[in-house]
Amino acid sequence: MRYLFLLFAALLPALAQAQAPAVLYQQIAWADSSVFAAFNRCDSLAYKPFFAPDLEFYHDLGGLTTGRQLEMKSFREMCARGSHIRRELVKGTLEVHPLKGYGAVEIAVHRFYHTNKGQAEKLSGTYKFIHVWQRTATGWRITRVISYGHEDMKND
Repeated sequence: MRYLFLLFAALLPALAQAQAPAVLYQQIAWADSSVFAAFNRCDSLAYKPFFAPDLEFYHDLGGLTTGRQLEMKSFREMCARGSHIRRELVKGTLEVHPLKGYGAVEIAVHRFYHTNKGQAEKLSGTYKFIHVWQRTATGWRITRVISYGHEDMKND
């Protein structure tokens, strides 16, 4: 019995480490789902808290944009145009990695769909992204975004 206890005690740190990434993965998957559910509904009140005031957004074609106000302005403009944009995470692509003492990095692929007035929804494109998530006292928020893989958009 003593050996079983010693074996369990020796394995406990490894078991704790194995659990932490699963919990972190679930938290980031939930945060990603929540922010983009709000995005898909054009719900800026639910969307805004997920972004840090000093947000940096790096786009392979558009370059760097900064600040939550810039991000919220473009979000409001997109929703006011009358066309609908929907984002969908590609199943099986989500990776979550811890950033010690800060939060997590999310890497995945997502698709965007557009619906213009009077038209059927159509796929706009499939792109790759990296989100740096910071864990705060009030929850998770995105501080950095890298969006890439937009080569097909150059010809649009």
